[in-house]
Amino acid sequence: MKKILFLMMMFLPCMVWASDGVEGYWTTIDDETNTPKSVVQIYEYQGKIYGRVVELFQNKEAVAELPDKPLIKGLDVIWDMEKKKNKYTNGKILDPKTGKVYACDLWRDGDKLIVRGKIAFLGRNQTWEQNTTFEPETTEKPVPKKPRLK
Repeated sequence: MKKILFLMMMFLPCMVWASDGVEGYWTTIDDETNTPKSVVQIYEYQGKIYGRVVELFQNKEAVAELPDKPLIKGLDVIWDMEKKKNKYTNGKILDPKTGKVYACDLWRDGDKLIVRGKIAFLGRNQTWEQNTTFEPETTEKPVPKKPRLK
């Protein structure tokens, strides 16, 4: 019995970590200044994962480079991600500064979220930090609003 309890105690943390999903609030980091840029809410809707900008740290009235010039805050920038083993894939990610859309993969690495934007096999990773202090304006579960693209 002691051996079973010992094994459970050894493997329980690994099982808990493996079951951590990607849903929640994540702080994006500016590639050039290495400072916090925004908070993105990653949420599930009808079995797929989406991401919405819920806070900007600098220019709070910044608009996306899209036809109707929507505010970046409130904009869905990730959509249609599907779970495949320990990764989410087959989705899209929008760079609101350029209006460009890329294929996207994302996965969790402890309290970090690795977000990979790519074209074919070329791409780059960003590391987003888990944000446990953000207080949302509403507790309603989001419904995706895919942006109108060029």
